[in-house]
Amino acid sequence: MNLETLQESMYKLIVETSTNLPKDVRRAIRSAKETENAGTRAAMSLATISNNVKMADDNVSPICQDTGLPTFKIKTPIGVNQLQIKEAIYKAMVQATKDGKLRPNSVDSLTGENSGDNLGLGTPVIKFEQWEKDYIDARLILKGGGCENKNIQYSLPCELDGLGRAGRDLDGIRKCIMHSVYQAQGQGCSAGFIGVGIGGDRSSGYDLAKEQLFRSADDVNPHENLRELEEYVMENANKLGIGTMGFGGETTLLGCKVGVMNRIPASFFVSVAYNCWAFRRLGVQVNPESGDITEWLYQDGEKIDLTEAETAQKETAAASEENSIIELQAPISEEQIRELKVGDVVRINGRMFTGRDAIHKHLSDNDAPVDLNGQVIYHCGPVMLKDDEGNWHVKAAGPTTSIREEPYQGDIMKKFGIRAVIGKGGMGPKTLAALSEHGGVYLNAIGGAAQYYADCIKSVDGVDLMQFGIPEAMWHLNVEGFTAVVTMDSHGKSLHEDVDKSSLEKLAQFKEPVFK
Repeated sequence: MNLETLQESMYKLIVETSTNLPKDVRRAIRSAKETENAGTRAAMSLATISNNVKMADDNVSPICQDTGLPTFKIKTPIGVNQLQIKEAIYKAMVQATKDGKLRPNSVDSLTGENSGDNLGLGTPVIKFEQWEKDYIDARLILKGGGCENKNIQYSLPCELDGLGRAGRDLDGIRKCIMHSVYQAQGQGCSAGFIGVGIGGDRSSGYDLAKEQLFRSADDVNPHENLRELEEYVMENANKLGIGTMGFGGETTLLGCKVGVMNRIPASFFVSVAYNCWAFRRLGVQVNPESGDITEWLYQDGEKIDLTEAETAQKETAAASEENSIIELQAPISEEQIRELKVGDVVRINGRMFTGRDAIHKHLSDNDAPVDLNGQVIYHCGPVMLKDDEGNWHVKAAGPTTSIREEPYQGDIMKKFGIRAVIGKGGMGPKTLAALSEHGGVYLNAIGGAAQYYADCIKSVDGVDLMQFGIPEAMWHLNVEGFTAVVTMDSHGKSLHEDVDKSSLEKLAQFKEPVFK
């Protein structure tokens, strides 16, 4: 095998997976756009998503800044050296990270140190299988942390909110799947896809669930009961009204794939792997002698351009008519914040600072490296590249899931005078109470729209706390036209709380048995 050619093939697979959304996923998003009501927050979100996909195509840059934990699934003919394939993948990973196609995401679990090149103990994940065909089948999924954190596993029998008891039968499985969609809300960048694994043990069940995400969104399950189950979930999960980004709407789920394996009598697990709309999964067939790519997978069918500039502008304008855009210049006063209410669309200009898990923990125990009074914190771990002159440039900069900062956020806002927090998926009661007391607001950006928001960042004016690594550092960003939706205001209102409550009420309609 030509190892240099194989390495180049693996590099192409990584880059394409990070930057080029598969055609089957594009078809699902297009269907969601056709279903959604015009002029709503959900329609505006889908227009932004479509713009982002096109920008990633044009820029050959990451669709989402969180390139996740790369997971390779590789089938090899008998006699192929799997160690050589692994070495080629490692070298390709390092190069792709250096080129800004992947964010450095491999972190030592004990020290918190970022390796900087996506290599480390257990990363990336590479799973080999031997088969009798004469070519290598290599598939890659980039599953970000926001959707990974919404994975869930049920042990039957169990009691489920809104649905009651789920027993050890097909109907109990149905209830678990419906509940899994409800519990994800907008935190996993809905509308999303789910892979479901029935049976196995705790680890093999999750493996089976993730394996379903490698299926094409268009395929038909050969198992009759599972086909009916998939169709049922696709028809009814969208009746929950969670919608794109959890803003409410007609489309909550874009795909559902279910697999089954045997189990032991004492255990009955239903494992669900949730994936965001930015479903970055591709594959290639590789010649085992030359190392060349002979065919791309998941890219069959027509070339799909989800949006054209004129159409997207009309969709965004329609949504803006319902939610007039409010201009904010940072730093922002308490008076300006108190005037905002849930549902308002704001456009921010000026300075904002990124802050994720490490920053929030640091600020809870230390002084801030900059004056944060009246400022905006952006829950974001960007993909950054430094040029030859030593200047930093943003390659991708979408929001991360905010709920992880719930233990810190309210206290930090009051301690430093922060007026606005931007993220995705909303926050909890402690933060909501602090927003009312302090005069703050939570703004929901469109999850996964890493190119759309990177385009709003006009310069990187500084960085602090780089010891935490590029994703976790505090970046000083100069922004223009950064658009987000007020989903938690200073008057005690939370869109996330409202959608959670209404979707739980709708979930209860699926309590009665369906499958015998």
